[in-house]
Amino acid sequence: MAITKEVLDELLKEYRGPEDITGPDGLLKQLTKALIERAMEAELSEHVGYEKHDQSEKQTENRRNGKTKKTLRTDQGPLEIAIPRDREGTFEPAIIPKHQREFKGFDDKILSMYARGMTTREISGHLKEIYGVEVSPELISRATDSVKELLDSWRNRNLDPLYPIVFLDALMLNVRDDGKVAKKALYVALGINLEGKKELLGLWIDQAEGAAFWLRVLNELKNRGVQDILIAAVDGLSGFPEAIRTVFPKTEIQLCIVHMVRNSLKFVPYKDRKAVAADLKKVYTAASEEAALEELQQFAERWNTKYPLISRTWNNRWPELVPFFKYPEPIRKAIYTTNAIESLNFSIRKITRNRLSFPTTEAAMKLVFMALQNISKKWTMPIRDWGMAMHQCSIFYGDRVSL
Repeated sequence: MAITKEVLDELLKEYRGPEDITGPDGLLKQLTKALIERAMEAELSEHVGYEKHDQSEKQTENRRNGKTKKTLRTDQGPLEIAIPRDREGTFEPAIIPKHQREFKGFDDKILSMYARGMTTREISGHLKEIYGVEVSPELISRATDSVKELLDSWRNRNLDPLYPIVFLDALMLNVRDDGKVAKKALYVALGINLEGKKELLGLWIDQAEGAAFWLRVLNELKNRGVQDILIAAVDGLSGFPEAIRTVFPKTEIQLCIVHMVRNSLKFVPYKDRKAVAADLKKVYTAASEEAALEELQQFAERWNTKYPLISRTWNNRWPELVPFFKYPEPIRKAIYTTNAIESLNFSIRKITRNRLSFPTTEAAMKLVFMALQNISKKWTMPIRDWGMAMHQCSIFYGDRVSL
């Protein structure tokens, strides 16, 4: 519905500055109040069957019965409105239902702040500072409760039959359980789909990371439609490869290069970190397994006096790293240069670090889900050189890949 120029001219004839429109008693607030009250009067006329001030004979015993006042939280600050009543008490305005204390759009603002990792206290303070509105923790909780339905639907959605690459990882969160704070594992499955785009396949929380729970996760992915995974990039958890092969026997299991590098640098002082990382890169970017072993030997000769655990770990885990070197270069890059799982983990830690602990497992799941839904809006482009990687996959994996 367009507003005519004449109406706008009338509204703005005494305009002196922005405060007249957006201020505490500005035009936007006055218009919101007038429109809401006019809409409710129209709704009541429809409900009782006659217009206000209609003196003719009525078809119903129900009558208008004065008004009550209610204060709403709006984008322009607190807004007092007059709600018309009927004698039988059966009228409920559609525009502002009973018990609603905020005008439409307010819940969206709460969810947006929640998705960015803000705590209940921070959301309440922000709304008070920006909009002059007192918002109780109960209201924020009620707004975020609506996430549960979205989460349940998302967790049960159908998945694609084939994912060329899937990253499987777990992070630890502090969650209150039976009155005590305990560490729980947040399981994350991140896929690269046939279009080369990142897709979060699922989130789960359990007491601790373990191969048995990963088996449950993999079975769930299969039940939701995943028939094949070409390459699963995983951390070094004992029993993990066996769990994957139980559900997806053809899947190539690759120890995640990103995890190996991150764990290797964990205890390296900042002054050496860049140099150590550069020398490790020579290992995993080598042209062949033989060349990679030679680079690892040179790494050991240079760094073993300071950090002997790094080369020892890479040697011990070498059988799980070997598959990487048989892949063509485009597939290798798809696995390690996207840095997909590391980027995702960083995003999760960024939004959870403000909380010493979560009150419940459900609260933790809701926050991570909302935050990642917000983050995934940026996953609009395929990873670099994905087309070439897929052509290589079609050669490497044959009929399992359909372009």
